[in-house]
Amino acid sequence: MAIDFGVEPEFQEKLDWIEEFVKTEIEPLDLYFRTTVSPFDKGNELAQGLVRPLQKKVQENELWACHIGPELGGRGYGQVKLAMMNEILGRSSWAPSVFGCQAPDSGNAEILAHYGTDEQKERYLAPLLRGEISTTYSMTEPQAGSDPAYFTCAAVRDGDEWVINGEKWFASNYRYAEFLIVMVITNPDVSVYQGSSMILVPAGADGLELIRDVHLGGGSSGADAGHAYLRFNDVRVPAENLLGDEGSGFKIAQTRLGGGRVHHGMRSVGMAQRALDMMCERVISRETKGSLIGEKQAIQHWIADSWIQIQQFRLQVLYTAWLIDQENETAAEHGGVGDYRKVRQHIAGVKVATPKVLIDVVYRALHSHGSLGVSSDMPLIGMWMTAPVMGIADGPTEVHKDTIAKTVLKGYTPYEGLFPSAHIPTRVEEARLHIEARIENEVANL
Repeated sequence: MAIDFGVEPEFQEKLDWIEEFVKTEIEPLDLYFRTTVSPFDKGNELAQGLVRPLQKKVQENELWACHIGPELGGRGYGQVKLAMMNEILGRSSWAPSVFGCQAPDSGNAEILAHYGTDEQKERYLAPLLRGEISTTYSMTEPQAGSDPAYFTCAAVRDGDEWVINGEKWFASNYRYAEFLIVMVITNPDVSVYQGSSMILVPAGADGLELIRDVHLGGGSSGADAGHAYLRFNDVRVPAENLLGDEGSGFKIAQTRLGGGRVHHGMRSVGMAQRALDMMCERVISRETKGSLIGEKQAIQHWIADSWIQIQQFRLQVLYTAWLIDQENETAAEHGGVGDYRKVRQHIAGVKVATPKVLIDVVYRALHSHGSLGVSSDMPLIGMWMTAPVMGIADGPTEVHKDTIAKTVLKGYTPYEGLFPSAHIPTRVEEARLHIEARIENEVANL
């Protein structure tokens, strides 16, 4: 099967429009609200008064919520197109909100679209897809991190309600959330892969306690939505707030996170390219020891290494996106839904590569700016903080490396001989016997 990342002229025009629109209309929001307003704060009248007209322009250009199907007001784009869009949107913290694809809202919208009741879709999904509310995805726990095998936050059925008790950690954007999608244990007697479930919880539910907000790098500015440490104290929600089947929580989580990891990857491509752009501008603008910084061999190697890493990573993400599209198309032909688990080796590869690329490229750009690079006068230190976040979010890098290694090893079988199959003396003898048999056969046919 041919691998094709080609872009039809009509979609390239849209990408060109997105790039110009982000640069001229959205990036100013990043600067104006840099320390005062979060993109998740839908209650800020000034910010929303500026964002709404931009969202309308996006909708007029048929680029709103492109990850969602047309039946819900989106475009239903495949992962390759979404990846190319996210590469541009990754340059701005406000751009995903303006385009209706801000995480975690985008993933939560997909869950509700697939598993929500009609009432839930009307109350929560509709305003979410209109960009009117923000949401939280609450999975990790303080004692377990992202390892669901150690989750203890549990939900017990009591008549027509679920009763939730336990703690959740790093529930991003809870301060502004209208609702949470919470991963809970509903059957502790079986594996978490069969015993966890997803439940929708309104943000103002009785018994839902905010212990405190945690902020990255010690920051707590108004532009930082924060990551909540939550405690569920006999929180009761209707039985119909269970999303999907009981015990399907892990499967829903993996489906939700798979596409998100690819989008994180491509947004990181955009961020890394922006860092390289800043680096290149800097080194051809400043001199030291009698010549431009950009003429120093070490700096030229940094530029070359950064460019190569970005190109390799971009192709890796696009290939993974293409594989997901192929899986979805094949499943759709048989009336089903694509299974992200069939592509998880490649998704894990993107997840592992994302922080590495950011660490390398952003560090070089930061260092080339000297003290300016680590100051609040440049965006580089904020990008630098993103790198370790990408190594932790959606599961630590090491877990994904385990997934890759185990999947790779499944393609091999043990060799029973005393020496490995590539053992040269053994292979020489096998080759000698093979060639001599051919010679004998050729002679016999003369």
